[in-house]
Amino acid sequence: MEEKRGHYHPLSIVGRDIIRIWSALGFEIATGPEIETEHYNFDALNIPDNHPARDLWDTFWLKSKIKNQKTKIGENLLLRTHTSPMQVRYMENNKPPFAIIVPGKTFRYEATDATHEAQFHQLEGLMVGENINLSNFKAIILKFFEEFFGEKKEIRLRPSYFPFVEPGVEVDLRNPGEKKWLEIMGAGMVHPKVLEDLGINHNKFQGFAFGMGLDRLAMIKYGIPDIRLFYSGDLRLVDQF
Repeated sequence: MEEKRGHYHPLSIVGRDIIRIWSALGFEIATGPEIETEHYNFDALNIPDNHPARDLWDTFWLKSKIKNQKTKIGENLLLRTHTSPMQVRYMENNKPPFAIIVPGKTFRYEATDATHEAQFHQLEGLMVGENINLSNFKAIILKFFEEFFGEKKEIRLRPSYFPFVEPGVEVDLRNPGEKKWLEIMGAGMVHPKVLEDLGINHNKFQGFAFGMGLDRLAMIKYGIPDIRLFYSGDLRLVDQF
């Protein structure tokens, strides 16, 4: 009897492809903890306690605390709601210019449906240097989508709000000539306060940041209708890859 061959999970395939493309574009790969502190997940990203923007991230808070080495006060822990905390962690220990991506799993306490899960994979990107602007971001992200999907795409930037960028934009994607736009990711210029709090001169250095869902990219690329299929353990899905 012929042995049955194993298959890579579609999220593993997408993750591998994304890392390959961004590495070729000159971005370093960075990783961070899935159990995060309130400081890195919110405060250092210009989302202080009681800020209404915290409601945008349905957070899994943990009962345990960790002692802050500076204040010696117990700091709240949580399952990270985005990979953006690595923006701060990386900039604490590195001086610009730099360009990084941060792939990883994130968690949000929300109802599940065909396009939402309590856990999902996100990709954070960050580029900081002199004379960086949204035109640089648009050119780079267009190149990424072209490589990832294997064909040219059109994008548009719509004004939006994220506390750690200013201005903030939503990025929509479509095939050339089509009428329907698909919302694909959020992005913007790193907020001057975030840079200033990290000791980076925001008058000299600027940067853009972006975040996209790997699960969503996989759904679009492979025509998968329900995000929950990725986590179902159903081998009929995996065996197609």
